[in-house]
Amino acid sequence: FSDPFINRRRAHDFIQADTRLEAISQERIRERNKAPQERQREICEDYYPCEMYAFRHGYAAAYRHYFGRRRTK
Repeated sequence: FSDPFINRRRAHDFIQADTRLEAISQERIRERNKAPQERQREICEDYYPCEMYAFRHGYAAAYRHYFGRRRTK
């Protein structure tokens, strides 16, 4: 019978250091290449009226409402 819990000092021994560094670099790459929906949501979050509209109708509808069609007046 072995103890099901890992010793606190050895908790990260099973993760290889290079694997951790690779995972961090992959996350940085994903942050640079954002999906269009994520960019639109961030733009909407930065504009308060758009964010309030999004709480009721969703971010896709709010982005279309405030930024989808460019007004030329």
